[in-house]
Formats: sequence, C-alpha cells, structure tokens
Amino acid sequence: MSIELTACTHRPPCPGCPRLFEDGFPQRAESGLRELAARAGIPIPELALGASTGFRYRARLAVRGRSKSPKIGIFQADSHRIVDIPGCLVHHPLINQIAAAVKRGIKTTGTQPYADLPHAGELRSVQIVVERASQLAQLTLVGNHTDATPLQPLLQHLQRELDSVLHSLWWNGNPERTNTILGPHWEQLSGLSAVREQIGGASVFFPPGAFGQSNLDLADTVVEDIHRAIPENARIAEFYAGCGAIGLGLVAHCQHIAFNEIGDHARYGLSLGIDQLDADMQSRIQLHSGAAGDATSLLESANVVIADPPRKGLDSELLSTLCKNPPERFIYLSCGLKSFLHDCATLLDTSELRLAALSSYALVRHSEHVENLAIFDRAGATTTR
Repeated sequence: MSIELTACTHRPPCPGCPRLFEDGFPQRAESGLRELAARAGIPIPELALGASTGFRYRARLAVRGRSKSPKIGIFQADSHRIVDIPGCLVHHPLINQIAAAVKRGIKTTGTQPYADLPHAGELRSVQIVVERASQLAQLTLVGNHTDATPLQPLLQHLQRELDSVLHSLWWNGNPERTNTILGPHWEQLSGLSAVREQIGGASVFFPPGAFGQSNLDLADTVVEDIHRAIPENARIAEFYAGCGAIGLGLVAHCQHIAFNEIGDHARYGLSLGIDQLDADMQSRIQLHSGAAGDATSLLESANVVIADPPRKGLDSELLSTLCKNPPERFIYLSCGLKSFLHDCATLLDTSELRLAALSSYALVRHSEHVENLAIFDRAGATTTR
C-alpha cells in the first residue's frame, strides 16, 4: 500500500528518513559510483526508487518508556532516546496497527519496557514481518530474560487481541547488555514456522531469526535483474545465500547450484524452500554450511558466481580466490557502499574480471543507503545474458 507522501508528523526528531522528499542519489554514493562507472566505461545507473510509502514489510522497533506510557519506535541519532512513531508512513499499515496493539497490551498487563542504564525491564523490542500473500504478521517480542515467563501475560493478551491478523507469535530472549536486537533464545507460541514469499518464481521461507529484505517489492526487481544475467544451464555458486531469495528461483533453469550460508536460521529457511522443489530440481543442489571464505572450493565447478554479503563486504579469502581464479561471470549485490567500492576496485586491479553492468536500488527509500548490483565478466569469456 502506497500513498502520496506530503508530510511526516514524526520529523523531527525521528532520524529514519533523512532524505525525505529528496530523489536521486545521495552525494557520497553518486560520487563513488560515478568514478567506478567511468573506470569501466559504462554510464552511471539511474537509481531505482520504488514506492515512497508503505513499502516496509519488516520492522524492528525498540520499546522504552514506562508501562503506563510506553514508546515504540527508533532511537534518535547517537543516543538511547527513543522516538515514538505510531503513524510511520513508510511502514506497511499492519506494522503500525500491531505496534499500537503492543502498546495497549503493555498498559493492560503492566509489562515493564526495557531501561538501558539499569539493564532492567521485560520487553526490549518487537519485530514485525508482514507476509504479502496473506497480509498476516509474524510478531516477535524480544525480552530481557532467558525464558518467556515474564512476558507471558503480554503474549497471551496479544494472541487474543491480534488473532485475526497474526501469522505467528514468537518470543525471543536477549538478556545481555548489547545493541544487538535479537538474542539466542527462541520459543514459538503459535502459527507457522516461517513467512512464505514468492520471489523469482520460487517459494522462499523466512523464519523470524533470519535476515529478510524490508522492501520486498523493490527487492523483487533486484532478483529479476540478477536472473536476467544468468545464462541457461549455468553452473552456479551462490555465497551468502540466506534463505534463498536469489538462488531458489534459478534452480529450474540451471545445471547445478551450490548454496553457501553460515546462519542457522537462514539455512533452515533455505531448507524449507528446497523441500518445495521436485526431486529433479533438488538433485541439482549442493549445500555448504559455514563462512564464505571456507567455501572457495565451490568456485572450481561454477561458471557463474553470485554473492550478496553483509555490509562488511566479501570475505577476504573469497575475494582473493575470485581474483586468482575468476569465473566467467561474477554477480555482486552489495548493501555496503564502502566495502562494495573497495571490493570492485580490487577485482578490477588484480583480476581478469571487467565490470559490464551496474545497477542501484533505494531499498531503504528516503535514506543515505543505496544497494548496488555489479555484473563482472571475465576477459575473453563467452557467457551471454
């Protein structure tokens, strides 16, 4: 759902959309990408923007304040002062609806929101993920303990109030002093084990502990662009595969695909997606658990390599191997501009790979963040799109 964005009642002090009403590239991104494109002799891409409102299907929101006056939102810059954002325009409306219900539940049950300085309280944050097909929400309450007991009254209250819009209800425990949102302890209270999305022609499953894109509609465009760059019957190695949002849709058209992923929750989601495939397609798949830098042997049998690493960029061992033994085509999707520009420069400086195409996407619209897609071809290779 998208509406015309004309004003935001949460600015200031909300820092969530620093480039509200500004289209086009952030200056730092444009400068770095222009230099990279000029070096390769290709034009700087246009920035794909997507919807301006209602595009976030996934949100992690902090909970602070007091039980009689809770606040749910995001932190002001460089602080633990929370900004309450009950009417956030970039959220899917169901996220705002559920956040409001959590507030009411906190008041009704007397649940104590978390306080940073004394490391006290019961509820630290909430994660809300909307499943597009069903328009139901996977709701996770993040507590400050190792078991769900302190949050049971609130969990039961929300189960009753939100029953008609809940996909599933989860408790997560994060008892440490940390800025990390999710902890290691999990309990499923109701519903299904993972949100299910159709991406790139395949069913992709996202358990609550796994990473997923918040801007799913624009992410669909990213996946389509990647798929168009994969030749028929390719032998593919995908690093940082996550739950399979990119690669699962390629199985039907490839000769072989090797998935590499280190995260337990992501691998579980990936396994659910693989289970949906028929036996012939499953026979084309190889799984390699662990760090990408420990899976470089997967390059030996691949003519197309895909990587979608975290913000820090490519593992040094993987980058080094790509430089020494480049595949016919390397497809690099990046969420970290600095690491992306560094890795691309290294590949151009020390390998036979040449940058053939560059695309950019505002997956976090109204922010400084730009996601970039680079397609490299090995000099002399015959791979075609």
